Amino acid sequence: MDIAAFRLSLHDTEPPAAVSLPLQALWWDAKGDWDRAHQCAQADPGPGGAAVHAYLHRKEPDLANAGYWYRRAGRSPATGGLDDEWAALATELLSG
Repeated sequence: MDIAAFRLSLHDTEPPAAVSLPLQALWWDAKGDWDRAHQCAQADPGPGGAAVHAYLHRKEPDLANAGYWYRRAGRSPATGGLDDEWAALATELLSG
C-alpha cells in the first residue's frame, strides 16, 4: 500500500486490515479520533509506535510528553507542520 491508497482508505469505517498498529494510529488520528489513535500507538512497543505516540502528544499539545516519546523513538522532535509529520510517518511506515 502506498500513501495515496492509505489516504483513500480514510473514506472507510475501519483502517485497512493489514496495516500495523502505528499506521492504525495515524488512520484514526486522520479520522479525528485521537483517543483511539493513542490506544493503537500505545499498544506498539517498537520505534514506530513511539514515533507516532510522539506525534500524537505533539498534536495534543503535550510537548514534554512528546519529547519523551521522540527520545524513545530515537528521533529529534519534529519542528515542521503536523500534517507534514503525519505524511512523513505514514510514508515511512508504509515503506517499512
